[in-house]
Amino acid sequence: MGQLVGVVEKRSTVPGVVRYETNRSLTGMGHEHFTSAADAVGPRPAAELARRLFATGAVEGVHVFANIVTVDLLKGNHSDGLDDIIRNLYQYWVPGVEPPSFDDLVAEEAPAAGAAPAGGGDAELSEAAKRVPAHLLERSRAARERWKAKQGG
Repeated sequence: MGQLVGVVEKRSTVPGVVRYETNRSLTGMGHEHFTSAADAVGPRPAAELARRLFATGAVEGVHVFANIVTVDLLKGNHSDGLDDIIRNLYQYWVPGVEPPSFDDLVAEEAPAAGAAPAGGGDAELSEAAKRVPAHLLERSRAARERWKAKQGG
């Protein structure tokens, strides 16, 4: 599941450097440079791609700008297979892998202490109100009180 990324490999005039042009932007308008897998922190597409490229053991550095991925290869390594890593960046489920269930993906939130009741004073929250963050319930309660004060009641 997911969509393949279109990738074209372009050789650089600098030995050990390979450029890849993709059919989608991975960073927007910003540059991202990674010198190790430890630099690739977070869920951003560029960081995930850098982690996967460093996992091959053939990469010394990765620079991503919009739809251009520049890879510095370790001395003596080649770029074979790196284009497949980029191409499969958005392949979430491959054959043989069981997709997670909805319950696995949604973490249960504990009710916040001192959360305001949703029903204008009801002790119990309705099922729908239990899904609303506590700070939004409090904001709604405060707005309702201000409205009632303006209306004279």
